[in-house]
Amino acid sequence: MRSLKSLSDLSYAALRFMSGWMFAFHGAQKLFGVLAPAQMPPLTIGSQMWFGGVIEFFGGLMIAVGFQTRWAAFLCSGTMAVAYAQFHWKFQWNSGFFPAVNQGEMAVLYCFIFLLIACQGGGKFAVGKD
Repeated sequence: MRSLKSLSDLSYAALRFMSGWMFAFHGAQKLFGVLAPAQMPPLTIGSQMWFGGVIEFFGGLMIAVGFQTRWAAFLCSGTMAVAYAQFHWKFQWNSGFFPAVNQGEMAVLYCFIFLLIACQGGGKFAVGKD
């Protein structure tokens, strides 16, 4: 287990980079239509989905490179909490509450990963200091 402990900084940086990069890509799908599903409706500038795409794209990039990581991750975590409640759970008090049923697993997972990153900061391999 000591050998794994020695990799904790590197594995945290990999988690931060990959989760930020994947989140930014999700935002790019919304904003720019990059590899987006064919049935995706066009975005209206200033709409809630547009703001979500902007937060996902720029927040994800900031998390990935480790710039203002705590603020970016906190904002992204909150965005995913809202996304889960509003678009997945929809305040249903039946089986629709559960992420496996309402397809909200990614929103919940991003929410808690970004909450961890907001608490930990950028780490050793970040471009900026928090």
